[in-house]
Amino acid sequence: MKGALATGAALLALSSTLVLAQDAPESLLPPGFDDPPPPAQPSPVQPSPAPTARPTATPTAAPTPSAPGTSSPVVQPLPQDGPSAPAPAPSIDLPDELPSLEELEAMDTDALDELLGLKPRFDIPPAARRSLERIGVIGPREGGFATASLAAQPESLVRAVLAGTRGPLVSRWGHILVRRALASRLAAPGGMDPVEFAALRAATLNALGEYTAARAIVQDIDTANWNDALTDAALDAYIATADIVGACPAIQLQGNAREDGQWQLWRSICSAYAGQGVRAGTELSRALSRGTAPAIDVLLAQRHAGAAGAGRRAVHLEWDEVEDITPWRYALATAVGAEIPESLLAEPAPYYQRVSAISPMLAPAQRAPGALAAAGEGILSASAIVSLYSQVLADGAEGEAAETAATLRTAYAAPTAAERVEAMRTIWGMDERDHGLQVLTAYAAARLAPSSQWAADAPALIASMLTAGLDRDAMEWSGVVEEGSQAWALLALAEPGESAVSSGALDAFVDDDDSAGQRKSRFLVAALAGLGRIDGDTRRSFADRLALDLDRHTRWTRTIDRAAEVDNAALVALLAGLGMQGDGWDRMTARHLFRIVDSLNRVGLSAEARMIAAEAVARA
Repeated sequence: MKGALATGAALLALSSTLVLAQDAPESLLPPGFDDPPPPAQPSPVQPSPAPTARPTATPTAAPTPSAPGTSSPVVQPLPQDGPSAPAPAPSIDLPDELPSLEELEAMDTDALDELLGLKPRFDIPPAARRSLERIGVIGPREGGFATASLAAQPESLVRAVLAGTRGPLVSRWGHILVRRALASRLAAPGGMDPVEFAALRAATLNALGEYTAARAIVQDIDTANWNDALTDAALDAYIATADIVGACPAIQLQGNAREDGQWQLWRSICSAYAGQGVRAGTELSRALSRGTAPAIDVLLAQRHAGAAGAGRRAVHLEWDEVEDITPWRYALATAVGAEIPESLLAEPAPYYQRVSAISPMLAPAQRAPGALAAAGEGILSASAIVSLYSQVLADGAEGEAAETAATLRTAYAAPTAAERVEAMRTIWGMDERDHGLQVLTAYAAARLAPSSQWAADAPALIASMLTAGLDRDAMEWSGVVEEGSQAWALLALAEPGESAVSSGALDAFVDDDDSAGQRKSRFLVAALAGLGRIDGDTRRSFADRLALDLDRHTRWTRTIDRAAEVDNAALVALLAGLGMQGDGWDRMTARHLFRIVDSLNRVGLSAEARMIAAEAVARA
């Protein structure tokens, strides 16, 4: 995370000026520059000359148009009686150097249209084209941030924040918050091209594994307005969602914009679904013989194109020579229902776990392992992961996912509390590092009545409830847990109110903390300070005791402080995401946690601040 923050800090140095969020962008022009010009005054009316005697008409030559640059007007002669002259035939601007006859014969229709300038730039009627003024999928009334949140902010700052966020976030709740900010219906910062703004957001969503949200962002822009960066982000999103045909409008409109093998295969697939099955089959056969792309990629493309219904033929997939899997191969195989050899997915990368989790064409049992990881990261909600395991159980599948589903049913529906608690312990013990397992049991934990009988399980039960934001259910345990325990610490952070924490309880927690480097205690003190639940003296006392320096500043801390000062919630959320990059909570420092919790709390995002704080202590 230090490397990512260093990169982000260097980029943030491009601009440090923030502007207060407002309903409409504030003009930065000097006074008078943005005022409309005064209306043009009509020329003074000249008095009409007195009528004079009309001279006798004498034949004169017809007036001739004046030459350009002269003061006399050009007079258009009146139409004469008789047939009008034929209108000139429309002309086509041909290129200076025409291809040879052989080259013309080898060209497809799209290439020929581009050559002759016949290909339209827009494939959507003018009345149906979408505005670029606001881009996004979540409006303010739907939980999104204010539309003009970033409109008056420096474009260099927004670009730096988005470009610097390129890794997974340590916090599940931080991920959820950043996704909401990126998917909100926002106006671009002044001076930034709205298409560039959308491309940066889509690329960031892809980097976080939010491929469905990234696809929704790019679909909010007419394909004729796409630039190269947006096209790249869009294709990544379409591949990750196995929505190959969904990208066809852009692929067909851009034609020969790219020459790589994947683009050529994609064009052929789109031709098949446009009713040109014979052409697609010919192109793919040629690609296989010429080695335009690896053989397995072409064979998968042939099978996908054949599913269009025209030119269907049997395609035998040869995996023997394939040494690795790629996103393109995985997408095509998933889309056509081809089985990928287990050897290629023996140790799947996080990318394939996230992709499998959101692939509805896969069986629930196939999606389950990746879905757990996605739930732990914040990609899937608690209700979504429970629904998936319910499908696994209903399908009668066998294997590890089916066993987990059966245990989960016991955690929800067993007749006694003891059986339900034991089932949850079994699920948590499957992999203590898998945060998705706690997400899986969130609602089951909330169904358990608080009792001192389960005091030893209270930290895990409360942490599980908080993964789904069930803070009020968790607070019912406040009369059961022991003051100074870890369960107490989670409730002290998650409480919706603004109650203060006593130094005695905090002292007891620090004394009993056996985490590495007392990371839990450091996070607890930093988070309580950020939420304003300990006074200044208590903060200084425990900061000295734990060797914390919460007041040291960097460019990032100054920027997020300034964003909170001007009450810009969207910018604070994005800056918080920049500071939460990493593959584990050991990458987070107490100083960064303090700034994130404090800034979120100041701009009205106290619920997210509380959940992030509790998650930090639970997972430290």
